[in-house]
Amino acid sequence: MSAKYSEVVEVARDYYNSDDADNFYYQIWGGEDIHIGLYGNDQEPIADASQRTIETMAGKLAPLDASSRAVDLGAGYGGSARWLARRFGCHVSCVNLSEVQNRRDREFNAAAGLDGLIDVLDASFEDVPLPDGSFDMVWSQDSFLHSGNRERVFDEIDRILKPGGELIFTDPMQADDCPAGALQPVLDRLHLESLGSFGYYRNEARKRGWQEGASEDLTPQLVNHYTRVRKELAGKRAELADRVSDEYIDRMIRGLGHWIDAGAAGHLAWGILHFRKPA
Repeated sequence: MSAKYSEVVEVARDYYNSDDADNFYYQIWGGEDIHIGLYGNDQEPIADASQRTIETMAGKLAPLDASSRAVDLGAGYGGSARWLARRFGCHVSCVNLSEVQNRRDREFNAAAGLDGLIDVLDASFEDVPLPDGSFDMVWSQDSFLHSGNRERVFDEIDRILKPGGELIFTDPMQADDCPAGALQPVLDRLHLESLGSFGYYRNEARKRGWQEGASEDLTPQLVNHYTRVRKELAGKRAELADRVSDEYIDRMIRGLGHWIDAGAAGHLAWGILHFRKPA
């Protein structure tokens, strides 16, 4: 195991570096944007709903411009970073633990002519290799759940944010009133002991003196997204036969079912959390 990653993060790294996971997330989950989408209807393409999440998050931020510096923690294939760089002309650093995803990210950046605005770093958000007080905005989508030390992640964010800088992120979370043991099938699959929650993240923000901004509880979209992904995966199983193993597909369909069941039971939460570091 690599010394620079915690055990939980290393598990996530190995998973996202696998051929099965890489092909599944790129082909099914949303292409360049592998996060939960905001759906207008049940038939909307996953990629369109995922794009709407980016647009909605960006709309909550103070205006960015070519002088702004942003960092995406757990950047995946870098779709959000490219959207931000194209839209605002800002510089974006992508911090992501999967070397496989990062290779795709760099290729997409070069093809889009954005490699001058986007850096891609092979690293964990538990130990961000970037200078103190260097970013106007920290962005993350559905990544912090993979940390076994979320307090450390928030310490790193506090360190790299400039005074007055903003943090905006989404994360699959447990409901604040989730009964003990209710999420065990979900946690076992992720090799985690717990998930964050709205209450947990707000408490971590308060401990650091951050002010809450335009956060939004969008929990129903979690079930919408996992339902949509499971349906898409089942429908395209034959097309994926030469790229994703049957074992992986079976395991993923079962795993998505655990998320859907837990979400329908009210044990999960999801939404946009927005905080500002005092100036």
